[in-house]
Amino acid sequence: MIVNMKRLLLFSLALCVCMCTMSQRHQLFDSDWYFTRNGKTVIVNLPHDWDIYEGPDPATGATKEGGGWFPGGRGAYRKTFKTPKADVVKLHFEGVYQKAVVFVNGHEAGRHSYGYTHFTVDVTPYLYHDGRDNEVVVDVNNSDQPNCRWYSGSGIYRHVWVVTMNKRYIDEWSLRVTTPDIHTVNIKAEVVMEDGARKPIEKTVHVDNPHLWSPEDPYLYKTTIEAEGDVLPVTYGIRTIDFSAERGFVLNGKPLLINGACLHHDDGVLGAMAFDAAEIRKVRQMKDAGFNLVRTAHNPPSRAFLDACDSLGMLVIDEAFDGWRTAKNPYDYSTLIDSCYKEDIQAMVQRDRNHPSIICWSIGNEVIERKDIRVITTARQLKAAIMELDDTRPVTEALCSWDSDWEIYDPHAEVLGVVGYNYMIHKHESDHVRAPQRVMWQTESFPRDAYKNWSLVKDYPYIVGDIVWTGLDYLGESGIGRYYYEGERPGEHYVSGGQPDWHGAFCGDVDITGCRKPISRYREMLWKEAYDGGCPAAVILAVKEPDGYHGKIHETAWSVWPTWYSWNWPGWEGKPIDVEVYTKASEVKLYLNNKLIGSKAVGPETEYKAVFSVPYEVGTLCAEAGGQRATLVTAGEPAHLRLTADRRVIAADGQDLAFITVEVTDREGRFCPDAAISCEAIVKGQASLMSFASADLKDREPYTSARVTTWKGRALLVVRSNNKEGSVKVSIKSKLPTSSISLKTLAP
Repeated sequence: MIVNMKRLLLFSLALCVCMCTMSQRHQLFDSDWYFTRNGKTVIVNLPHDWDIYEGPDPATGATKEGGGWFPGGRGAYRKTFKTPKADVVKLHFEGVYQKAVVFVNGHEAGRHSYGYTHFTVDVTPYLYHDGRDNEVVVDVNNSDQPNCRWYSGSGIYRHVWVVTMNKRYIDEWSLRVTTPDIHTVNIKAEVVMEDGARKPIEKTVHVDNPHLWSPEDPYLYKTTIEAEGDVLPVTYGIRTIDFSAERGFVLNGKPLLINGACLHHDDGVLGAMAFDAAEIRKVRQMKDAGFNLVRTAHNPPSRAFLDACDSLGMLVIDEAFDGWRTAKNPYDYSTLIDSCYKEDIQAMVQRDRNHPSIICWSIGNEVIERKDIRVITTARQLKAAIMELDDTRPVTEALCSWDSDWEIYDPHAEVLGVVGYNYMIHKHESDHVRAPQRVMWQTESFPRDAYKNWSLVKDYPYIVGDIVWTGLDYLGESGIGRYYYEGERPGEHYVSGGQPDWHGAFCGDVDITGCRKPISRYREMLWKEAYDGGCPAAVILAVKEPDGYHGKIHETAWSVWPTWYSWNWPGWEGKPIDVEVYTKASEVKLYLNNKLIGSKAVGPETEYKAVFSVPYEVGTLCAEAGGQRATLVTAGEPAHLRLTADRRVIAADGQDLAFITVEVTDREGRFCPDAAISCEAIVKGQASLMSFASADLKDREPYTSARVTTWKGRALLVVRSNNKEGSVKVSIKSKLPTSSISLKTLAP
C-alpha cells in the first residue's frame, strides 16, 4: 500500500463486528438496573438517559443553551449478577456520559472520563466464587457544566455487555482486516495467553470474483477466525477508495460525488438513548433523504449506527473530538485531552477501523487554538495515534475562520489527507491555485446554500463533497436554524443568554419526528441524476409562509424560509403566496382548481426552482413537470387521528422499538397541516411507552411524557417491547375520536 500526501491512493477493505451477533462470550447486560438520583431509586433497563425524562428548563438547566437546558448532574446504577463460568470476565460499556467509575463488590474496578468512547473493565479479580451475588455499581458524574456544545444526555446511554473468555482468548479489539487488492483478504488478530502475553494469528481469504461494497449495493461477507479454542465471527465488506485533486473521490474505480449530512448522536425524541432500532432508523432516514455520507459530528457514534451504515450503504466520516486544548466550554474535552487523548482516539479506531462504511477519520472541529502554531503539533499527534492502528484511510479535520486569516492555516492543512472546510468553500479557487494537490470537502455548509454547493462539487473535482449542517434536527445548540417573528427574542442562537424558548436545533433537513422538510426534497432532487430527458423528473411542490401571516419573519444564518407542504392559509384569501416547484424537468405548469396559473422554464439559471405568486383561494394546487404531478389540497376542520406504524411486528427482546406517526386529518382523510390537538397516549400489552412528542422544539413537555400537542398536524409515539410475546394496543385520546393501532411482539 502506498500513501502519498500529493495523491492519496487507498486500496482498503473494511469489516464490521456486530456485537449483538458475536459469539456466546458476549451477553447483553442491559436489564434491571437500580438507578438512584436525587435520593430516588427506580428500576431501569438500558440504554438510559435521565435528562430526557426530566425535560428542559431554562431556569434550572445546568447544561445551558448548548445542552438544551437539561439538568445534567449525577446518578448511580446498581445491578447484581451471578459469577459466570469463565476464566476471564469483563464488562464492556459502549458509552456512559460521563466520568464513569465502576465498582464491583465494593472495589473500584475501572473508570473512564470521555462520554463518547467505549471502555472495558476486567472484573475478574473482584468476583465472588462462593455462590454470593456480585454487585456492580456505576457512578456517573455529569455535574461539571457546561461541558458540551450540544445535547449529550446523562447516564449509561448505550449498551453494556458481559464478556466471558477462557484463559486463552482472541482479543476482539486486535482484529484487523486489510487487503492489498480486492482478491486478497488478510485477517489478523492476537490471542491473549494465560500470562498476558500476546500471540499473533492470521487468516488469508482469496476472493476470485469479489462482490464490492457500495452505497448502492452494500454487500457484506461473513467468516470466522479461530485460535486456541476461541472463535471470533467476522463480517466484512470489500471496497476500494481513492481521493485525488484530479479525479475527486473514487469508490471501486468510479467517481462518486459526496452528498453528506452532519449528525449529532442523539435520536431526537429518545434523547441520547442508543437503541439499535433507533440508530438503524436514523441511518435509513438519511438514506431515504438522498444522502450518501454522514459525518458523526463531533464524536464517535454507537456501534449500532455504524453497523447500520454498513448494512444499508452509507459512507461515514468518523469524528473523534470537537475541540482540543483551548476550551469552548469550561468543562469540555480541553480538561481531558492531555490525560487521555490517545486512549480515546485509539478506542475509536480499534472499534471502527473494520467498517466498510468508514472512508475517513476526523480528528477535530473548529478548534479554538487554530492560530497557535502548537495546533499543528496536536494535529500531528492525533493523526499519528490513528496511523498506528489504521493507515488505510485519510485523516481530515473541519477547519474554519471567523476572520480574514484563512491562508495562514496552510501548514495545518498539510497534516491532513482531505481538508475539511466549514463554511469556507468560497476559498476553493485561490486555495487550489496555491495548493493544487489539496483535496477538499465542505465539512459544514448552510442549508440554504444547497444549489451553490451542489454546483461546486459537480464542477470541481478537487471538491469531493458537501456536508450540510445538518441532516436531522437535534437537541441542544438551542435555536440554531430557527426563524422568528417580530417581537420574539432577536439574533442567532449564540447571543448572550441564548434562546431560552428553544431547546433544540431546527437546521436539519428532517425534523425530530422523521418528517422531511421541503429543503430535504429540494436537495435530494439536485443530487439525483435520474432525469436525462427520458426518465421522469421528480416534482416537489411547497409553499412559502407569507411574511406577516403569523408575524413578520426574520431568518438566521442556518435557517431557510419557513416553507411547508400546505395549502391551508385561512384569512389570506386573495392575497399573494409564493409557491415553489422543484424539478429538473425543463418546464413547470401550475394549476389552481384546474385553472392554469402559468408556466415557467426551469434550469440551472433558476436553480431548478419555479416560483409562482398565487392569490390564495381554497382548493387544489397542482404542479406538472416532466410527466409527473404534485398536489396540495386544502384540508377541512380536524376530525380524526391517523396512526401509522413503521412496523407492526417487533422483537420481544426488551430492546426493539416501533415508531408510530400520529397525523390529524379531516373527515375526508386529508392531512391538516396546522392542527394543534392535545393528545394522551395509552399503551397496553407487551410494550411500554418510550416517547410521545412533536417536532416543536419550543415544547417543554418531557419527551417521555404520555401527553403531547400535535405541531403542524403531527406527533411521533415510540413504544418499546418487553420480553414477552403477545399483542400491543396503542390508543390516542383527544377531543377527536379515540384512535388505536395494534402491534405484535414475537421472539427474536
